[in-house]
Amino acid sequence: MTNQERQDEIIRIVSLRGQVSTQELVNRLGVSEVTLRKDLAFLEDSGLLVRTRGGAMAATNKDLIRPLAQRRTEQREAKKKIAQKAREFIHEGDTIFLDSGSTAQSLALQIKDMSLRVVTNSIDVLIALQDATAVSVFSLGGNFRKDAGSFVGPQTLEALSTFHIDTCFIGTTGFSADGSFSSQNIYESDTKRQALKRSKRRIILADSSKYGTEAFSVFATVEDIHILISDAGLAHKCDIIQFPCEVVLAP
Repeated sequence: MTNQERQDEIIRIVSLRGQVSTQELVNRLGVSEVTLRKDLAFLEDSGLLVRTRGGAMAATNKDLIRPLAQRRTEQREAKKKIAQKAREFIHEGDTIFLDSGSTAQSLALQIKDMSLRVVTNSIDVLIALQDATAVSVFSLGGNFRKDAGSFVGPQTLEALSTFHIDTCFIGTTGFSADGSFSSQNIYESDTKRQALKRSKRRIILADSSKYGTEAFSVFATVEDIHILISDAGLAHKCDIIQFPCEVVLAP
């Protein structure tokens, strides 16, 4: 079994089991603990799993994974309106961060005529801005997640730490009733957390369908952000006055 085949098998086992011990992996793969530890370190650095004490666990909540093409079509009209409202918070000459996700992609399409600096880890955002002549785009490298169309991992965080950002626009998979925002992947959460840290103004973009859901990894709460932009449907799901951040609803 080659290194690639062994690592693919580790990912398969962890994905099916959710969590597995080092000893079980050693027994099933017939390798030494030293070799296995190297494999686990490599796979963790690649954002494919998370090492735990005595084993490894999946980095992603597989119950929330849907094909990227499907996610792009969900709540399309609400996301477009949120993006149009978000554009009002961007000014000529700003440096902004655009997260991965379909709402951020929609926002990218709204700002193509502006003079800006855009930092992003999203392939979709890069494609959307490729012919925007007045937009300077800075792409964050790292480990590419095909299911999310984004770069994540240590290299992404290191690159992001070198920027001073005026405003970040962060998407979310989950928006719980207690006001926490979460992502299906730990490494996506790390990137969002770093972007929030590097930004003077922090904005979450979340359509109302996200409210009441909880994903795998929490990256922020309503206390950590300045503005939440959603669609009018959010007001029918919760009392928006309860949140300490400013809540802006797209019509």
